[in-house]
Order: sequence, then structure tokens, then C-alpha cells
Amino acid sequence: MDIDAWVWWLIGAVGLGIPLVMTAMPEFGMFAVGAVAAAVVAALGGGIVAQVLVFVVVSVALVAVVRPIAARHRTDRPQLATGIDALKGRQAVVLERVDGSGGRIKLAGEIWSARALDEGQSFDPGQQVDVVDIDGATAVVM
Repeated sequence: MDIDAWVWWLIGAVGLGIPLVMTAMPEFGMFAVGAVAAAVVAALGGGIVAQVLVFVVVSVALVAVVRPIAARHRTDRPQLATGIDALKGRQAVVLERVDGSGGRIKLAGEIWSARALDEGQSFDPGQQVDVVDIDGATAVVM
């Protein structure tokens, strides 16, 4: 049974796609694309040297171009604060007197227990305060 070269290249592309899925290493996907390009050359009647050359050139070009772009996107993405980190630095309204031992504030539409950052400081209802930290379920304000 004689299998054409383009079929072998496609089998190689699938073989390179398996570790791509298992390890999430995009380099394997780039090599798989190179193998598909070599399969196209083989299907068009190109010799083994042309096939290997196309595989190497396409694979190396993809690695050289895509990896720096992916690395830049991985490090340059905006840092979105979520959860309690998103509440730090926000303003809240005092609902019940807040001092070093406790109180209540309205923060992001929810009622939170709160305490003053400085033990000697207190805030009366209606005042605006800044949230500097979240300690468990208690907002630390100033």
C-alpha cells in the first residue's frame, strides 16, 4: 500500500495537534500549520526537498512572528480589579456612625460593616469615606 506524501504530512499535522491540545503549547500548532503547508506542496507535486523547506520556513516564520505578539498581549493586558480588590479605593456613604470599633456604610450598592482605619477617628451618617482595605467582611475606611 503506497500512501502519498501529502497524506503523511496531514498525519504529521494531526500528530502535532495532539500535544497542542494536551499541553496548550501553541508552538505545536504552528508546526502543525507548517505540516499542512508541506502537505499542500506535496499535493501540488513538489519534491521532498520543497516539502521539507516549506515546512521549516512556515513553522519558523510562525514561531518568529506569533510568539512575540502573544507574549506582548500576555504582559500588556489591562489588569482588571475584581472582587474585593475592585472595592479598594472606592467611596462609600456612612449609614451608621463609623469609628475604630465598627459601623455601617453603603458601598457599591450594598451595606457593609466598616471600621475606621485610625482608631481615634469617627465618621457620622451621610459623610463620604474612602475604602482603603477589606478585612474579611469589614471595610476599613478613612
